Amino acid sequence: MSDAPNREPDRGIASERPEDPDDPWSRLPSMVPAAPTTEAPTATGTEAPTRTPLPGHVRTLADAAAAGPVPPGGRTVAPSPLDPGASWDPHGIHRTLREEFPLTYDPLLRAWVLSRYADVAAALTDTRFTHGHRPGDPPCARAHVDVDVEALRAVTERTAYVLARRIAERSRADLVADFCHWLPAGTVAAAVGVPYRDMMRLVRGRAAGALAGECGGQIAVREKALASFLGNVLADPDQVAALRDAPAGLVARAWAESLRRDPPVQIAVRRTSAEVPVSGGIVPAGASVALLVGSAGRDPERFREPDRFDPFRDDPGQLTYGSGFCPAVLLAGFEAEYALRALFTAMPRLRLADGFRPAPTGLITRAPRSLIVRPGG
Repeated sequence: MSDAPNREPDRGIASERPEDPDDPWSRLPSMVPAAPTTEAPTATGTEAPTRTPLPGHVRTLADAAAAGPVPPGGRTVAPSPLDPGASWDPHGIHRTLREEFPLTYDPLLRAWVLSRYADVAAALTDTRFTHGHRPGDPPCARAHVDVDVEALRAVTERTAYVLARRIAERSRADLVADFCHWLPAGTVAAAVGVPYRDMMRLVRGRAAGALAGECGGQIAVREKALASFLGNVLADPDQVAALRDAPAGLVARAWAESLRRDPPVQIAVRRTSAEVPVSGGIVPAGASVALLVGSAGRDPERFREPDRFDPFRDDPGQLTYGSGFCPAVLLAGFEAEYALRALFTAMPRLRLADGFRPAPTGLITRAPRSLIVRPGG
């Protein structure tokens, strides 16, 4: 991302790793906000959540001097989600943004940044934040009226078991390359009748769109979400024991918990149609806004022990998918459930390889690049 400050104004941000060019979800919309103001936002109208942050607009030392005294231990310049090292460990940056810069303009993103759960959750549903779509949000229910849920369940289950049996006899395997990469694509291919030999060539374009309309490109996102889910489960032997033969309801809770802790999409982009009061000030009208979904999911004001993967938590919540009907949301949940069932059925002693720990990476989308396992234990 080192070229971010030099991009042309009409280009969006991109991952540090090229994505499939045919996948519309790997291309974010343009992030060109209105010219940033140097005046501090003033609170009007709706009251913002209560915390006492450093003024949210601060981005430079000159701005800091004009803004007044800095709180003890506080910073004068907000970090950027695109700062060096953020791909490997964004959580420290997110923490600083939540605590000290709940509203800030980021020149690298060319957008205003929101990082607290209350603000991000509101922005994902507030109609004043436009130019964005989340599978499961209300438009999905209107767009998908002829979906055979049980057929989707059946093809997901069948595909998961076929893939699991293919790697069960190996001494070592990479679940990202050998399982997560294939299950979402294979499920869509089976559902629309694409021959196996043509699966990867067609399923990301015409075939996926035939099934899921504007959500068809969710295949790449589902791959990453599944990789994080399996990584979270396998990294803790207690979770393996709890979820090995778990009912569907508990698996669904674990899936939602993984989406909260490690969402596949870290930054969602919106544009404001009017001024919007948020924590730390007011987002201007006509501005691009970067919603830090990854930060919101670990906000301690919303979740207890937010860094901990806990399917049994009594304060659940996730922001990756909306709550409405959508084939992409259904498939993602089915894939998580049948991935566990197929893998543990074909490989009862499945575990991570000795010394291996999942290491998520990515700025815009994020997941482990590999999950090295020993199928035979």
